[in-house]
Amino acid sequence: MSTVLHANKISIEFGGLKAVSDFSLNLESGELVGLIGPNGAGKTTVFNMLTGVYLPTSGDITLEGKSLLKKQPHVINHYGIARTFQNIRLFKEMTVLENVLISYHAHVGYNFVSGLLHLPSFKSREKEMRKNALELLSIFHIEGKQDELAKNMPYGEQRKLEIVRALATKPKVLLLDEPAAGMNPQETHDLMNLIRFIRDTFKLTILLIEHDMSLVMGICERILVLDYGQTIASGTPDQISKNPMVIKAYLGEEADFSA
Repeated sequence: MSTVLHANKISIEFGGLKAVSDFSLNLESGELVGLIGPNGAGKTTVFNMLTGVYLPTSGDITLEGKSLLKKQPHVINHYGIARTFQNIRLFKEMTVLENVLISYHAHVGYNFVSGLLHLPSFKSREKEMRKNALELLSIFHIEGKQDELAKNMPYGEQRKLEIVRALATKPKVLLLDEPAAGMNPQETHDLMNLIRFIRDTFKLTILLIEHDMSLVMGICERILVLDYGQTIASGTPDQISKNPMVIKAYLGEEADFSA
C-alpha cells in the first residue's frame, strides 16, 4: 500500500489555547481508520485542518505528496478529500438530485460561455452528470426520492444523501464525522455495512470520527485516540480496547469496549 494522506505534527492554537498538539497521521491506500476521544478532544478540529477550514499553527499536511497548507477547502476537495459533518449540512430546500448535482459541478468540464448559451458541450455534460447522480442514488437505494426535498427525507436517508454528495466529488479520501450520530442500533448496523461497501466499491481511504464503539470496533482496522488535543494511543481495535490509558481517559475506569 502507498501513503495517501499524511499529517506531520500538526498543531493549532485558539487564543493561546492549544486545541491540537503535534498530531500525526499516515493513511495508506484503502485503509479504514477510526479517530476517537472524549468530547472536546480535538477530533473535529483535526478534520477542519485536514480540509482547509483551519490553518495549522505548525506542521504539514500532504495528499499524495502534495502539500495542502494554505489551500482553500474547495481546492482541497478538488485534490481529492471529501467530508461529511456531525450536523448534517444538506441544501434542505433543494431536491435530493439537486444536492448531488451540485457536487458534480465541481468537476463540470465546460466553461461559463457554454453554460450561458446552452451549447452542445453544456447539454452533453449536464446529461452525463444527471445520469451519474441517479446511478449513485440507486446504489444507496434512494433514487426513488430524487425529486423530494432533502429536508423531507428521514434522518437516516439524509445521512446517506450527505455521503452520496461527498462521493460525487470523486474523492480519494473520505472523512466521516460521526456518521452514526442519532441512529438507532439497526441503523448503525446497516451503516457499518454501508461504510465497508463504500470503501470496497469506490476504492477509497476512509477516516472516521465516531462515539459509537460498536461501529468503531466493528469496522476500523486501526484506531487513533485523542485526549486534550494529543494522541495518547494508536493501534488495532483489540490493542485499543485493552489500553489502560484509553479506558481511563476516554471512557472512564469502568469502561467496556466489548460491545
